[in-house]
Amino acid sequence: MIERQMLRRFLVMCGGILMMGLGVALFKLSLMGNDPATALPIAVSGRIGLSFAHAMLLTNGLWFAAELLFGRHFIGPGTFAIWIGLGYLTSMYTDLITAHWEIPQALGGRLLLMAAGVLALSLAASLYQTADLGISPYDSLSLMLSRRLPLPYFWCRILTDSACTIGALLLGGIIGVGTLVCSLGLGPFISFFDRHVSQRLCGTKDSE
Repeated sequence: MIERQMLRRFLVMCGGILMMGLGVALFKLSLMGNDPATALPIAVSGRIGLSFAHAMLLTNGLWFAAELLFGRHFIGPGTFAIWIGLGYLTSMYTDLITAHWEIPQALGGRLLLMAAGVLALSLAASLYQTADLGISPYDSLSLMLSRRLPLPYFWCRILTDSACTIGALLLGGIIGVGTLVCSLGLGPFISFFDRHVSQRLCGTKDSE
């Protein structure tokens, strides 16, 4: 029974990580601004001349230091899978989508891509966090805050996303509508998916 439950959680975690790469790719293709966790590495990349993948490794290294100090119990396979693999997954999805579909240039089509990116990122974060097999360095920040502050999780997520958005802006990064939507909207969506999807898939909540 324990092995079956672990396999279930592992599959949920893998599904979340795969969906996260898709969500980031959709945001990039929408040209409406990247999610805060990606916008900051992009800004760092432009400022110091690193590739995006290396800038993401660098910024996640800083978040990992905080996770190691204050949230060591969040560290697991998922931590390193996202830290190291998310950039490559994003590139793979971007190449696949652009090779098989024409990216809309009209505002309405770009807004739809952005909305799909918000939902994909929210569900992805909810899935792999609920699986509890390791939290990415960035996502651990809001979880650590929610355990130390008298605030619900989604307010802590809004706080960390907003801080990243401001940091990207100060470093000269490009902030778009999608960045602002993410900085304010991911927390409530993640909380919704936690209750209605992820907990059921992981077997941690009985079906109503």
